[in-house]
Amino acid sequence: MTQKKTKAKKKLPSLAVVGATGAVGTVMLEILSSRKNVYGEIRLIASARSAGKKLICRGEELTVVALSPEAFDGIDIAMFDVPDEISAEWAPIAASRGAVVVDNSGAFRMDKKVPLVVPEVNPKDIKKRPKGIISNPNCTTLSMIVAMGALNKKFGLKSLVVSSYQAASGAGQSGIDALHDQISKVAGKNLGSTAKDVRGVITDPGPFPAPLVMNVIPWAGSLKEDGYSSEELKVRNESRKILGMPKLKVAVTCVRVPVITTHSLTVHATFSKVITRKAAQSALAKAEGVILYDNPEKHEYPTPADVVGTDPTWVGRVRQSLDDPKSIDFFVCGDNLRKGAALNTAQIAELLAAEFTK
Repeated sequence: MTQKKTKAKKKLPSLAVVGATGAVGTVMLEILSSRKNVYGEIRLIASARSAGKKLICRGEELTVVALSPEAFDGIDIAMFDVPDEISAEWAPIAASRGAVVVDNSGAFRMDKKVPLVVPEVNPKDIKKRPKGIISNPNCTTLSMIVAMGALNKKFGLKSLVVSSYQAASGAGQSGIDALHDQISKVAGKNLGSTAKDVRGVITDPGPFPAPLVMNVIPWAGSLKEDGYSSEELKVRNESRKILGMPKLKVAVTCVRVPVITTHSLTVHATFSKVITRKAAQSALAKAEGVILYDNPEKHEYPTPADVVGTDPTWVGRVRQSLDDPKSIDFFVCGDNLRKGAALNTAQIAELLAAEFTK
């Protein structure tokens, strides 16, 4: 009697989280703890000053280890949640030690040999990784692109005009701290009725070019050519790369608003086909990772205060353009620390984990 051979169960891949103690890294640990476990060992890596800290992930207490080449030994997948200059130096080192890197910084986004991936839009691109690195888009792009991917698939996108309303946390922990500090300084004072009275109280605006409290600032990022900001060019260039449309017309204006977390955007999109309000709503309602919340008669539409802490892209205020039946307008919100950063990175890593266990 011959015994039936049982297929050996493949070992779960090991995961490193680089930048585990930062703002995005903290959210990443929460996400890893709440989603299906697809990893074996999880190793937390941060700067030397954070080494030795104890953090909880998946109910286990883990000790943070210092960033070094040896820290990546035995690691299959490494998620980087660190500034551009750290990723630029260390992601290739991690890849050279055998890890597939998922990088959340801007260091590799426009590198032709590094795919820029949103799992709901272009999941197959993860296989095109000659450098062993996969890049995660900018948080502003991510707040919009899941919805745009669904609409492009059905109606054929021709052009985009976008205005972003970006939260303070997009500037990192210093942005969050600065806005909280500014709120406390203006509280109880009768400000906002005289030019520059807010500036008189907020003498140090932190990482922003002007006080953010009781204000909006038509600027996010660093100065680039012809008066554009780096954030505006990121949305344009990354949208083109993710959608595989290198000549897509994209006009962007980025605005910083006094919201702690969750970016919002207004979008005017033109397609190759006629697109009615009902057809757009139907496509969005069926799209993976999108929640359509669009009932203006009952004042139901997404706002940052209602969306923060959630994973989906929320879409509302969908309208067919009054001037062009092939164009629509809508409003979109997305938590810039979750789908806008940590969650998308985690979703990419989960696709990779599936490769390791096939």
